[in-house]
Amino acid sequence: MTTARVEIPPKLLPVFDGEARYRCAHGGRGSGKSYSFGLLSAVRGYAAPMRILATRELQVSIKESFYAEVRKAIEEHPWLEDHYEIGEHYIRGRNGTEYIFRGLRHNISSIKSMANIDLCIIEEAEDVPEQSWRSLTQTIRAPGSEIWVIWNPRKDGSPVDHRFIKNQPARCKIAQLNHQDNPWFPAELEEERKNDAALLDANTYAHIWDGVYLENSDAQVLAGKVRIAEFEPGEDWAGPYYGLDYGFAQDPTAGVEVWIDDNTLYVYRESGDSGVELDDTPEMLRADMPGIERHEVRADSARPESSSHLRRHGLPRVTSVQKWQGSVEDGIKHMRSYREIVIHERCRNTAREARLYSYKVDRHTGEIRPDVVDAHNHYMDAIRYALAPLIRQRARPRVRRL
Repeated sequence: MTTARVEIPPKLLPVFDGEARYRCAHGGRGSGKSYSFGLLSAVRGYAAPMRILATRELQVSIKESFYAEVRKAIEEHPWLEDHYEIGEHYIRGRNGTEYIFRGLRHNISSIKSMANIDLCIIEEAEDVPEQSWRSLTQTIRAPGSEIWVIWNPRKDGSPVDHRFIKNQPARCKIAQLNHQDNPWFPAELEEERKNDAALLDANTYAHIWDGVYLENSDAQVLAGKVRIAEFEPGEDWAGPYYGLDYGFAQDPTAGVEVWIDDNTLYVYRESGDSGVELDDTPEMLRADMPGIERHEVRADSARPESSSHLRRHGLPRVTSVQKWQGSVEDGIKHMRSYREIVIHERCRNTAREARLYSYKVDRHTGEIRPDVVDAHNHYMDAIRYALAPLIRQRARPRVRRL
């Protein structure tokens, strides 16, 4: 028996292991999703004759189809290249495997009449409307047929999000895949990613590269303030300031290391996880934020017994931050007073919360309320605790002496 080896990102291995009706991958740019799906479809077509429908919502020409991904994958593996005949508008296997490339918007009637489709690959599935989904899933009904779905999320509640994230169907295997998960992420794209990190706001960057919903809203507490970048603190920067929010139940323990320079707040390191035992917290913080034990760590005053425990077990300078009426609002005002907030790209939890930290919105009128939603605020609270003396100093009313 002749064997061959193909490689795909490790996070996709469970998606293609065993039997399934749906195999799905969603995420940001440069993850290798499309190439991997194209490669594995060619392997399937090599192993047995198949009719493979590759589709997307809008396809004006073959150049705008999945054709390029399949062709690239085939041409990079000599044994596949020897098996397939590739023309300008077709890909066919020596065993009868046939690729069909169609756009849904203008071809849904002809697609509905197709018979014996063994595999349907839906690329850029974020753009596929619900009507097309209903027609397509009913069409792919050959025994053992599968539907593979690839998309970069854009809108919370889109048809593909509703079908595969909010309401995952039976026999569905799914993975989120981003550039960090691609062992072959090219240097050229890394250069583009770093350019985007420097130029784009955090929400747009996260949508493009981290595969999250595109969420730009006036309800976001830190709207227009946050940027993701690599940096190193300068010798003349103020800091480091450390803050710690204690976890409870499902809430994570969250710690941050922040610096200040030129009216800019920098989040340099983070540490945290859900379900961390208090006894394990000092080791976690020291590992993620080296040198923290030499500095004051300002922590949530709601858990003074936890602060006392940490002081006895490796973090001798943990103190409880005293809260005051309006301390959350004062903290937000202080954070927004900086020219910008730069979050190091390794601080993914902080970046996520900065994007999702929001004011309440009246569900009837759409009016943005002054109250902050009690969610996505653990690393945000840790930042407030770290900066507590500066916040209190700025918030304290000045008394004019006569």
